[in-house]
Amino acid sequence: MKNFLGSFVIGLLFGLGLVVSMMVNPLKVLAFLDVAGAWDPSLLFVMGAALAVTFIGYRLVFKRTAPLWGAGFSLPTRRDVDQRLLIGASLFGIGWGLVGFCPGPAITALAVGGMEVVYFGLAMVFGMIVTRFIVHRRAQSASA
Repeated sequence: MKNFLGSFVIGLLFGLGLVVSMMVNPLKVLAFLDVAGAWDPSLLFVMGAALAVTFIGYRLVFKRTAPLWGAGFSLPTRRDVDQRLLIGASLFGIGWGLVGFCPGPAITALAVGGMEVVYFGLAMVFGMIVTRFIVHRRAQSASA
């Protein structure tokens, strides 16, 4: 129960931060990404604040031997840049640039947004299913 409550509070705080920073507004995000046009640099402050909090947070967290609500830290072990990473990052960036949503703000915007965020959410879930199917097929053909 403590783990659930902690996760809920952290998720709520993250979602509120996305709303306050206007990251749930795709027009605001698209204006930030439009560096050759009517550029809105205000999201730079949001990103700068996020980096500062993350930098401080990691310094505090890694002084601990284990997380507050878990057996151990779960950190990535791979450091290579492979085709899957490049394709995934490219698709993420293209999608973000086309519609102004990325997964976190889109899920938050479901509570306050219109039908466009529902369509984005459905497309995102469809993309996850297709990706899982492709990865599964490649693994099957590689083992055959």
